[in-house]
Amino acid sequence: MKQDGADITATLTSQDRLRSRLTPTVNLAKRWRAYLNAFLVGTAALITGSNIGVVRSLEYQGQSLMWEVRGALSAPDDIVILAIDEESLSQGQHYLDQPDAYPELAAISSWPWPRQTYAAAVDKLLDAGAKSIALDIVFAQPSSYGPEDDAAFAQVLAQKGAQVVLAAQYGDVDLRQGSLLQPTLPLPDFRDTPVKIGAINFPIEPNGKIHRLSREFLEDRRTLEANLLGDDLFLEDDSDPSILSFSEAALEAAQTEYTQNAKDHIFFHGPSKTFEHVPFWYILDDDLWKTQLDSGRFFKDKIILVGATASLLQDFHAAPFSKSLLYSEPIAGVEILANTVASLRDDLVLYSVAQNSWVSALLVAGWLGGMAIASSRVSARKPIRRLMWAAIGAVAWGGASFIIFVVGGIIIPIAVPILGILGFATADFAIGLFSEQLQKKNLRNTLARYVTSPIVQEIISQQDDFKDLLAVHESEMIGTVLSDRYRISKILGAGGFGDTYLAEDTQRPGNPICVVKQLKIVSDNPRAHMLAQRLFASEAATLERLGEHDQIPRLLAYFEANYSFYLVQEMIDGTLLKERLDPQSPMSQREAAEFLMDLLPVIQTVHAQGVIHRDIKPSNIIVRHHDGRYVLIDFGAVKQISNRLTDTNARITSTVGIGTQGYMPSEQSAGLPNFSSDLYALGVTAIEAMTGSPPHALHRDANGEIVWTHKVPDLDPGLAKVIEKMVRYDFNQRYPNANLVMQELRQLKLDILSTEVPEKFGVEPEPVADAEDAKLSTVILPTDWDRDYKMPDATTSIDDKEASDNEEAS
Repeated sequence: MKQDGADITATLTSQDRLRSRLTPTVNLAKRWRAYLNAFLVGTAALITGSNIGVVRSLEYQGQSLMWEVRGALSAPDDIVILAIDEESLSQGQHYLDQPDAYPELAAISSWPWPRQTYAAAVDKLLDAGAKSIALDIVFAQPSSYGPEDDAAFAQVLAQKGAQVVLAAQYGDVDLRQGSLLQPTLPLPDFRDTPVKIGAINFPIEPNGKIHRLSREFLEDRRTLEANLLGDDLFLEDDSDPSILSFSEAALEAAQTEYTQNAKDHIFFHGPSKTFEHVPFWYILDDDLWKTQLDSGRFFKDKIILVGATASLLQDFHAAPFSKSLLYSEPIAGVEILANTVASLRDDLVLYSVAQNSWVSALLVAGWLGGMAIASSRVSARKPIRRLMWAAIGAVAWGGASFIIFVVGGIIIPIAVPILGILGFATADFAIGLFSEQLQKKNLRNTLARYVTSPIVQEIISQQDDFKDLLAVHESEMIGTVLSDRYRISKILGAGGFGDTYLAEDTQRPGNPICVVKQLKIVSDNPRAHMLAQRLFASEAATLERLGEHDQIPRLLAYFEANYSFYLVQEMIDGTLLKERLDPQSPMSQREAAEFLMDLLPVIQTVHAQGVIHRDIKPSNIIVRHHDGRYVLIDFGAVKQISNRLTDTNARITSTVGIGTQGYMPSEQSAGLPNFSSDLYALGVTAIEAMTGSPPHALHRDANGEIVWTHKVPDLDPGLAKVIEKMVRYDFNQRYPNANLVMQELRQLKLDILSTEVPEKFGVEPEPVADAEDAKLSTVILPTDWDRDYKMPDATTSIDDKEASDNEEAS
């Protein structure tokens, strides 16, 4: 590069110019980090403040994890569960088998148990000194044992109901305004006693679990009804203001004070059976009552919760310590009620900062903002340190949240801050990676511009990624002798699958020129190498058989050297058909027919060997100089082997990525070529030769058929019919083999076909702005590949001039 006659690269230093070009990239990355961090902080604060269901679900999942990490704690010994468990349900069978031996079990001989059974239990437990008895059972229907059964239960409630709680349950009632919750209450005869009524419903959180107190359910229900019915109607129709939550009712029945502040989250002591369970039938059996329960003194001054724990009764709910990875056993509803009673009485109820959503949002924004500022002070050139800093921040927040949760009884957001920090780390890593790639690209461009500078050459020599800029590969390969025989004289082309060389055969008289194609095995896997050996030997055998035809290049040798495979083929002295095709001087009809008649026997021979060429086009057909015959080249063996190595599960016929758009029919694009696919490509080539229009410039009708006959004046109907059948969109409508095409062509009188070169006429498509772009559009390239990638042996606008020499030499 010269300016005013001087070589400006001579003044380049090792750092000055590179620093000036890379500094904008570094500054841009810093700005991106700042903008993205600000966006993440704002987004995290906004979603926290909006308290949307997804965020609440994540936070409650975090709470469940913290409960379970903390582990089980000892439950209060004065709250006892009288369990209707499998053991109690099974005892009735003993009575049925031996009624005289077990008369006391008559009360539980069949399910559901009579109301008199519960009446006897209430009477016996209260006489033993229990503070209160709360039955987690809804007695909303008359007893199946008759009115006397209900009357006996009502009589006991009338006498001792002040210390008894009966359950009520809310269910949906549909109104025009929406769904309304109404309670299912105990029978009126039971409600007319001094008993207390407690609702057993809990609010179900977005994660599907119970976390908050039952009284929060009642509050949510009041708010919902006020919204549906209006405040005035709601106040006038407040159906039963005496209904408390079940736990509050149990504590009031025990005449025990409990917390009534703004805290709303249950304190869970542990998993199932953390609270002491006593099987229900123990209080019926005289021996157990005396021995296990100390004649009832066990229940003195205790709150008794009666409820189902048997799996048969299916009274289980999702909650912390239930059906999780650490605690797989489900937790019964009566166990959750016991946790609620203990939380209220012992003032263990937790406060959630999320009750004030914007306080929660400010807390999250402050923490994440501080983390972003601290992270920005760590050098971007130390990504591992930045990741460690983010990990430390996430752990620190999680640890602090856990300590505040366990020690202070306060729930602060945990999921969003930790995810936000991880988001920072991920975004920072992505930006760093992108910035690194961008810097590398800028550096590469700078080095390429000043490649003549000795300093730059020194830099390149120390960077593996840039050594190709010196083009050392070509200088190293020229003169190399492969297999002690083939001396490389020229590099025709290079690509991802391998290189193509012109070489002299030093072991033949006159050192004739041949073509050597290399297949690179990139994988270090020995299996891949063994598979390549088998595939290469198979493809070489196929090319050997095909080369016996005079119009297919002969395979001269194949061998393996330095973990690469090589094919040696005859060099054809001729001109590529694509170079002979002139849009301003198309082929005559007779020339096109003779072209077809010359190549169809070749294709028939190829198909007879069970081979599909897959890439017939003008650049793969050579017009041989000494006799003017057409030679079919480039059977794509290297590309096929590489594809199979890439996907060893692919079918043998799979050719995705082998072929050229425009010449390739639809079934081949889908990876399912057949023999008629080659006939289609040959027909399209003949159309291009006669019309002077490449495939991308040809129009198609609504059925996908090529519209071309109007471009050839005085076109012979017979020839047109043959070619149109060759290029049918539906391969079922094409000729199944080349012999049938030749038979129909022989029926034409070729000598009377026009030999005049047609003039261009008719409505032409709009010209392509760039002829090289037109070439590029005919090559299949995955959409996510860089445009600078060069597909081996394909014609693209990024091929160098020598690529055409490669195809001609093939």
